[in-house]
Amino acid sequence: MPDSRHSVSVAGVVVDDQGRALLIQRRDNGHWEAPGGVLEQDEDIITGLRREVQEETGLDVTPTALTGVYKNMTRGIVALVFRCDAAAGSLRQSDETSAFRWVTADEVAELADEAFAIRVQDALIAPSTVPIRQHDGIHILG
Repeated sequence: MPDSRHSVSVAGVVVDDQGRALLIQRRDNGHWEAPGGVLEQDEDIITGLRREVQEETGLDVTPTALTGVYKNMTRGIVALVFRCDAAAGSLRQSDETSAFRWVTADEVAELADEAFAIRVQDALIAPSTVPIRQHDGIHILG
């Protein structure tokens, strides 16, 4: 029987007042991506998003819209991507991040792999907001 387990990750596409997205360069492989990572088992979606972005960039963010849901079919990873505003903090490198770059939708296509570039491009053109909610299987939480 095939393994039916999935991993859930989150990414924050932080957008500045010029409409550019923040990319990080990962230390482990040198790839350019939006900041993010895997949710912890006991963590709600927004808390995990804020934690991952803060760990990788030094920024505290406010998510404004869920802009896409993506699945890596090879690895079984479901990614939730959010457009975010920077609320506080300043950019700093981390154990996971070696560089930062603010990019346009066209520039991200030149820097990032297609599967990651499209997430940023979708977030930059997101026309409306989508509710962001957590539940316990029956009731909405928070």
